[in-house]
Amino acid sequence: MFNKNLKYYRLKNELTMSQLADRTGLSKMAISYYEKGERTPDMSTLKKLAVALNIKVMDFMILRNEKLQFQHGEFRKNTRLNKGKQEYMREDIEEYFNRFYNIVDILGESSLPKAPKMSVLKLSIDEEENARELRKLLKLSLEGPIGNLVNIVENNGILIYQHKVEVDSYSGMNGSINGRSYISININMNPERQRFTIAHELAHIFFKWPVELSEVECEKRANSIAGSFLLPVGDVYRELGFSRKAFRADIEITAEEYGVSVMCLAYRSKELKVVSDTIYKNFIIYISRLGWRKNEPSRINQEESNLFRQFVFRAIAEDEINIQKGAELLNTSFESIQSNMFSGGHL
Repeated sequence: MFNKNLKYYRLKNELTMSQLADRTGLSKMAISYYEKGERTPDMSTLKKLAVALNIKVMDFMILRNEKLQFQHGEFRKNTRLNKGKQEYMREDIEEYFNRFYNIVDILGESSLPKAPKMSVLKLSIDEEENARELRKLLKLSLEGPIGNLVNIVENNGILIYQHKVEVDSYSGMNGSINGRSYISININMNPERQRFTIAHELAHIFFKWPVELSEVECEKRANSIAGSFLLPVGDVYRELGFSRKAFRADIEITAEEYGVSVMCLAYRSKELKVVSDTIYKNFIIYISRLGWRKNEPSRINQEESNLFRQFVFRAIAEDEINIQKGAELLNTSFESIQSNMFSGGHL
C-alpha cells in the first residue's frame, strides 16, 4: 500500500522520480524500488518523502484494497495530457475508488445496485436506433428530456467519479472495477458538456464496437449516439419543427429543457436536416464570436454524485464508523461532516 500511495502523491505533485530524488537526497533508483514495492524505507526516509510531498507520514499508510482489480480505458489520441498526467489520472481514480470501496465493504456489496453487463448492445448502422436501445437499457422513456443523468447512471449500477482536470481536451473516460463500470468526468467542463460526456461513455460501455472501426470513427459514432440519446429525433422535430430558416431564442429554451448545449442542439438540427449546412455554418460563426465554442454559458444546474457521501452518512448513522473516519474517507474535515449531522447523529 505504501508503494501505491507514494506514486499517487508523487504524481499529484507533478514530480518525476528524478525530481523527488533531488528533493529528498535519495537516488532515482531508490524511489523506483519503493514505488515497485521492492524495498521499504525507514522512518527517517519516510519523513523526508512526506516533507517533499507536503503530506503527513500517516498518509503513506492509508490502506489500499488489494482485491480491487482496475481496468482503465485508453486516453484519446488528441488529449493534451502528457504521460505523467495520464499516470496520475489513473492513480487518482484508483485512490478515490479505494476510499469508496472502503465504505462499500462496511455496508456490504448489496448496498450497490447490481453491476450491469458491458458490451451487450449490437451496434446498428442507424444511430437513432442505437440511442433508443441505450435508453431502453437504462429503463428510460424513448422520448423526452432526461433528468439528472448522474443519478440515473449510478442507480443503474455504474459508478461516477467527478474530478477537476485543468486540460480542456480531457472530458472523461471509462473503465471497470472488478467488472463494474465506472465513468470519470472532468467537472471543469460546464454541466451540459458533462452530461454529453456521460452519454458518450455509456455508448462505449454498452455497445459491441467492431474491431475494424478506427478510433476516430468510434468517437464520431459515440458522439452521434450521445446526441440522439439526449435529444431524440422526435423531440427535435417537435421542439424546432421540420424545417427552419434561422436559429432564434427558442433554441436556448429547448437546450435548457433537455440539458444540452446550444452547440449540440444546432448540430442535431443540421444532422436531421432541420436547417441547411449554410445556416448551421453561419450560426457556428456567430456563437464563435460570442466565445461559446470554448466557453458556452451553462443553463442548468451542476449534477453531483452523492452516492459516496450518502454511504458515509449512512454508516455514521448506523454507528458503523465514527465522524472522524467518515471525514478521512471523504477527504474532508471533521467539522464539515459534523455540520451535516443533527445532534442525534442522524441526517
